Amino acid sequence: MRATKSLIRQAHFLGTKIRNIRKRNNLTMDDLSTRCVRVDPEAAPSVSYLSMIERGKRVPSIDMLETIASVFQKDIDWFLDDEPEPEAITPVKSRTQGGLLGMALEPSFLFSNDILQIALPELLSQTGVSGQQFAHLLIRAYQEHHQNHFPDLERAAEAVGQKRMPLSVEDLMVLAEAQGLSIRWFTRPASGVVDGLGVYSQNIVSSYMEPPGVLFLNEVLRAYPTRLKYELAVYIGHCVLHSKDGYYSVKSVGGSHGDRFDRQGQVQAEQSAVDAQDILQAWRSFESSFFAGALLCPRVPFRQLLERHGYEVSVHQHVGVSASVAMRRMTAVSPYTHWHYFDAYAPGKLKAVYRGNGIPLPWGNMRSLENPCQQWAVFRKMTDQQIGSLAQISVLMVAGEPRIFCCESVRVADMAGNDHVLCAGIDLNPALEAQGVDALAMAEALKTQCAVSGGVAQIPKNLRDELARVAKILNINWISRGVQVDAQLICVRGGECPRQPACYGACGGSAN
Repeated sequence: MRATKSLIRQAHFLGTKIRNIRKRNNLTMDDLSTRCVRVDPEAAPSVSYLSMIERGKRVPSIDMLETIASVFQKDIDWFLDDEPEPEAITPVKSRTQGGLLGMALEPSFLFSNDILQIALPELLSQTGVSGQQFAHLLIRAYQEHHQNHFPDLERAAEAVGQKRMPLSVEDLMVLAEAQGLSIRWFTRPASGVVDGLGVYSQNIVSSYMEPPGVLFLNEVLRAYPTRLKYELAVYIGHCVLHSKDGYYSVKSVGGSHGDRFDRQGQVQAEQSAVDAQDILQAWRSFESSFFAGALLCPRVPFRQLLERHGYEVSVHQHVGVSASVAMRRMTAVSPYTHWHYFDAYAPGKLKAVYRGNGIPLPWGNMRSLENPCQQWAVFRKMTDQQIGSLAQISVLMVAGEPRIFCCESVRVADMAGNDHVLCAGIDLNPALEAQGVDALAMAEALKTQCAVSGGVAQIPKNLRDELARVAKILNINWISRGVQVDAQLICVRGGECPRQPACYGACGGSAN
C-alpha cells in the first residue's frame, strides 16, 4: 500500500492532475462527485472536498483516489508519479462552428446587415428557397453554433416548473391555466397528405390556439400522454416567452420539417417570397419547443438521471416523456459537446436535425436525395425488424479527415401512425484525443480496414479497448454495445461510396 506521506508530498501535482483531467472530459466538480458516488459511495468526495483537493488544500485517501481513478479509467500510479501535469489536451472546437461549414467573406463591407437584408430575399427568390425553409436553416445554424446551449430558456423553464421531474399531465394542465390558457377539446382523425417533399404520410392536427388564450387539444392526445405533455409544455413556453403573441397556432403530427398545416390537416402552400414573419414565427416555435424540453426534463435532475442510467434511450420511460424529447435533451445537458440527433422518416426525409459535431448529412430537410448511403444507422434501423435499439460504430470522412462516430437508433411510431427513426450519436474523435490518443490515425486504420472488407469490419482490439475506456469515461452504455459489433464505413452519397467494391448500385442508383 502506498504511504500516505507520498500523497501529502505530491498533493499539489495530484490536485492539478485531477483538475486538468476533469476539465479535459468536460466534467464539473458536481459531475465528478456524482460519478464517484456511483463507483463507491463510501469513498466518494463531496463537491467542496473535491475543490480543496484540486487546490492542494486537502489530500485524498487511497480509497478516494482509487475511486477518482476508476472514473477516468486511469491507474492510480498516473496520479502519483512525480511528473507535473503537462499542458491540458483540450479538443479544439470544430472548425465548422457546429454543423455548418463557415468561410471568411471578403470584402466584408458587402456583407453588412443592410446589404444582406436587401440581397438575401432576391437570392432566395431566384433559387426557390422559401422563407420558411430559410428560417429553419438560420435557426439550425444558430442552434449548432451555440452547441444547443440556451441558458436563458433553461432558466425560464425552471422558474415555471421549479425543476420538478417528472411532471404529470395534471401538473401541466395547472401550469397552463396559471398562464391564462383556457383548454378545450376537439375531435379530428388523421388524414393522408402529400408533404413538401412530395411524400405521402398520415397527418393529424393535434392542437391549435386562438386569441386571447384558448388552447384546443385533439381528443386523440388523451391516448398519447407523452405527446400531450409535450404540447402543453410548448404552449406554456409560448405564453411565458412571447405573451401568446405572433405564434403560428396549428400544431400537427406527420409531414416533413417546416410544413405548415391548416386546422383540417392540409399542407399549406409555401410562399415563394421571403416573409419576415416566417422567420419570427419559426424562431418563436423553436424557443417554445426548447422551453418544453427544459420544462419536462430540467437540466440538473435529468442529467443526474442520465448519469445513473448510462444515457440509455429507455430513460424517457422514467420521466414520462417521449423518446424524442429525451434524446434531444441529451444533446443539451450532456457535459460532452459533440453530439448529433436525427428524426428521420422513410424514404429519407428529416423532421428534425441537430449537428453539434459537424457531421455531414446523407439527406436534407429541404430536399430528398435519390441515393443516400444506406449504411447509416438511421437508414438501417428503418428496415430493421428487430425490436429495440441499434448501436453502431461508423467511420465517415469529414472535411477530408476520417472520424469515428457512435450512435443509438430506435424506431418509433408517431401519433398519426407513421413509423420514423430517432438517432442520437456522438463524434468519438474528440473523446479519444482527450485521453491522449491519436484519433485520426486510429480512424484512418479503421477506415482502411472497412474499405477493403466490403465496408464492414471488426474493430481492431487496440481501438476496441480505447473505445471501451471512453465509453466508461463518458458513461454512455451504447458505445460499449457498439464496439461489440462490426464497424460500418459510411458516406454522404452512394455515388461517393468509399467501399471496395463500391455499393453505389445497392444504394438506389447506378454506377457511373
